Amino acid sequence: MKTLRSYVNGGWYQATADFVPLLDPCSEELVAQVSSTGLDFGGALEYARERGGPALREMTVAERGDLLMAISKKLQEHRDELIALSLTNAGATRKDAKFDIDGGIFTLAHYGHMGRDLGTRRSFLDGEGIQLGRTARFWGQHVLLPLTGVAVHINAFNFPVWGWAEKAACAWLAGMPTITKPATSTAMVTERAVEIVIESGLLPDGAASLICGSTGDLLDRLGAQDVLAFTGSAATALQLRGKPNLLESSTRVNIEADSLNAAVLGPDVSSDSEVWSVFLRDVEREMTQKTGQKCTAVRRILVPQEKLDAVQEALVERLGQVVVGNPADGSVNMGPLATARQLKDTIEGVAKLGGEAQCVLGDGRRVDGVGNPAGKGYFFAPTLLRATDPDTAKVLHECEVFGPVATLMPYDGSAAHAASLVGKGGGSLVTSLYSDDREFVSDYLARGGTTSGRLYLGSEKVAGQLPGSGVAMPQLLHGGPGRAGGGMELGGERGVGLYLQRVAVTGDRGMIEQIAESSSRTE
Repeated sequence: MKTLRSYVNGGWYQATADFVPLLDPCSEELVAQVSSTGLDFGGALEYARERGGPALREMTVAERGDLLMAISKKLQEHRDELIALSLTNAGATRKDAKFDIDGGIFTLAHYGHMGRDLGTRRSFLDGEGIQLGRTARFWGQHVLLPLTGVAVHINAFNFPVWGWAEKAACAWLAGMPTITKPATSTAMVTERAVEIVIESGLLPDGAASLICGSTGDLLDRLGAQDVLAFTGSAATALQLRGKPNLLESSTRVNIEADSLNAAVLGPDVSSDSEVWSVFLRDVEREMTQKTGQKCTAVRRILVPQEKLDAVQEALVERLGQVVVGNPADGSVNMGPLATARQLKDTIEGVAKLGGEAQCVLGDGRRVDGVGNPAGKGYFFAPTLLRATDPDTAKVLHECEVFGPVATLMPYDGSAAHAASLVGKGGGSLVTSLYSDDREFVSDYLARGGTTSGRLYLGSEKVAGQLPGSGVAMPQLLHGGPGRAGGGMELGGERGVGLYLQRVAVTGDRGMIEQIAESSSRTE
């Protein structure tokens, strides 16, 4: 059995008490234990601030980009090892493990290329200079400078590599050191990924720290120059936002929380069209990939009333072919939920949805997994519900079941009605809309665009290129309004901006332009 360690103050730390067990979600056998008891959290912060921060800020953006590229390549060398570890620790299928690990590797490489393209600057310019006086002599320029604190990243269990990499890539490119706290249940995968990076010697001393286990009083020590980025439940996010020191110091807090994402089938889509096929394929994938344990998974499926029966029949057929079980069995294409708690929450969540919808596939109970001993493992089959009156429903638009569960619901075929139903979710990360009717899509965007962070459009001309609504691409923002947390990650340079302070510099134009030239010079 493995005992996970933390990496702080330039060295590895292993606790000796208060361990939390990590179980294989298929066999329920103990595979590791984790604790952070006795760790010097204050010292970890100071070490990162005093050692990692200055070292990163001394590097040019291009040099930071080179560093990210090298880290991406190093993780690629250990890709198979990380995939195997994910199968044991997270119960992921090989395909789902690759989705996580390859996503992290690609994101690091993307920001590495971006850094190289930005050149030998150490800071960033924000827009063009502005004349402020009656002549151009009195000038203004916005400059973006890296914060001098630490970026603390608290990540969710479902993406132990991608979740870590996407946050770290932006912070390191900006010039900020990181302290990563992975979700305990899948921390084995993150610990190994960080260990690979540390052993490579690529990062400056203090640029990366890792806490496996509780964060102790770490968050109570954050101040105005620090950043806290959290991915997890809305309930936990609310507690974090309300910490007195974060409020008092106006510490930047970025949240990605609950999200009742919707897939909307346009009224123009016929059952013999390619868009229809893409819609069914996407919904099936977004319900079952990583056993539905994705913040971008489809939870609500909006279909014109007259097409509801046909869509139900098609989805039941597709989802009924999903083989649930131990990923070690070659016939399995969906593994277990990550923990006993996730299984319990999913069962209870389906029961809540059942007050306003009827199960048309699945019964809301645990199942035995193929290739696994009976009675063992956190297995739950794809579950599809159908609602008849989504306009008066409350639970369907408030309860996110974090598993392979979604609810079919009718709408009257208008963009106004679809936007109204999607908006009842209180804000989501992504809404997927399938239609070739540009007027319908435009009307939906105008009426409901602000309720989602991303609008994924499925149409015939791009059907062969669509990756699925669940793919958060580093070029575009990942985040959403309202209950989704109001946060913004990725998005190219926008993601880096979380770790930069915008400063308005005013004065003599010649001096400002000389400063700007030296701080943003490219080769």
